[in-house]
Amino acid sequence: MDFLNFFVETSAEVSDTAIVNAGVLIWHLCQIREGARIGEGSVIGRGVYVGPNVEIGKNCKIQNHALIYDPAKVGDGVFIGPAVTLTNDVYPRAVNPDLSLKDASGWEPAGVSIGDGASIGARSVILAGVSVGQWALVAAGSVVIRDVPNFALVAGNPAIQKGWVGKTGRRLESKDDGLLRCPETGSLFSLRGTELVEMEA
Repeated sequence: MDFLNFFVETSAEVSDTAIVNAGVLIWHLCQIREGARIGEGSVIGRGVYVGPNVEIGKNCKIQNHALIYDPAKVGDGVFIGPAVTLTNDVYPRAVNPDLSLKDASGWEPAGVSIGDGASIGARSVILAGVSVGQWALVAAGSVVIRDVPNFALVAGNPAIQKGWVGKTGRRLESKDDGLLRCPETGSLFSLRGTELVEMEA
């Protein structure tokens, strides 16, 4: 482990090969596996599992009992709510067709990717190989089975898009000129095809 200025509660298990950067807080009963990287200033809540070689960016908040399976990549400033699961097996099976136990060589993990600033609500499940875009918002309890665009608000099982949000997480409002506006910051957004783009001030 790269010993920098961070805090690890005594009941947590952090691999010697994990890289934990300055200002990170790792709380009770966490398990941080070998090769995992946790960016500066991130907070890892009680009972969180971070799989081998998982990458977590700077200033993330990973809430209690979240499960982040390898090879997930989590951007900067991401919020992952309590009991969220980022899965990694597209065809999950414990056994082979002859009922013999599968070993680690019997499958290929597919990681979830989460863009900068995105938020994943409590108890949501993100399926293996899915990408969640920057500043997107996944509502609590959602099951996400397909990619989520930047700034999209999705909810349900399976999750479907319900609208667009800005960087504060507030739902964007439509204007007469076809633009979308954040009610909190006043930032303007333009929809270009299926992609939402923030306009320069």
